[in-house]
Amino acid sequence: MDDYNLDTNREERLGFPEVVYGSSKSVELLERILNEYHSKGRNALATRVQPEKGQRLLESFPEARYDPISQAFLLQENSLDESSAQIAILSAGSSDLPIVNEAFYTLNLVQTPAKRINDVGVAGIQRLFDRLEELKSCRVLIVAAGFEGALPSVVGGLLSQPIIAVPTSVGYGVATGGNAALNAMLSSCANGISVTNIDNGYGAAMAAYRILRQIDR
Repeated sequence: MDDYNLDTNREERLGFPEVVYGSSKSVELLERILNEYHSKGRNALATRVQPEKGQRLLESFPEARYDPISQAFLLQENSLDESSAQIAILSAGSSDLPIVNEAFYTLNLVQTPAKRINDVGVAGIQRLFDRLEELKSCRVLIVAAGFEGALPSVVGGLLSQPIIAVPTSVGYGVATGGNAALNAMLSSCANGISVTNIDNGYGAAMAAYRILRQIDR
């Protein structure tokens, strides 16, 4: 019995390829899956690939890009012009960078440039104000925040684009695990914000990509 069954037609159906969840897979299984994509000349992304797995996979795929911060393993990083990016990924703090990078490399897989604007959280809100004019040029915003998860509400009150909020598991005490941020985002009074699961940078990127494709149509 085969231990995996690739959805090779997903891109034809939906406009984006299957992405491999790497955390619970052995490095041997990941290597077989990635090699099947590679042998067909197709790019592939594996998420949540632990560092020891990532380093071993780089031995088999030396041209690949492994980001230890987000644990994203991309068979071929695309060279994209970020100055023309229509998606911005904001983080409240540098501790949210793993989720920011997961979204960033997911969008790279589908050849969609994104700009990363980090550490503009509410504790120093003037840092966000300094970037507002730049953000107005984007069509979709992904906003990641832990602790009290306030940043998406602030962004939603200042900017009109579709906003995809990502609660992160950054925090301690009542903020442990991201549930405080999740509940805050779900109960935001800023109208029309969409919210992903905790730490779901990949899902936020795919939602932004779907929105952007519809706008482009």
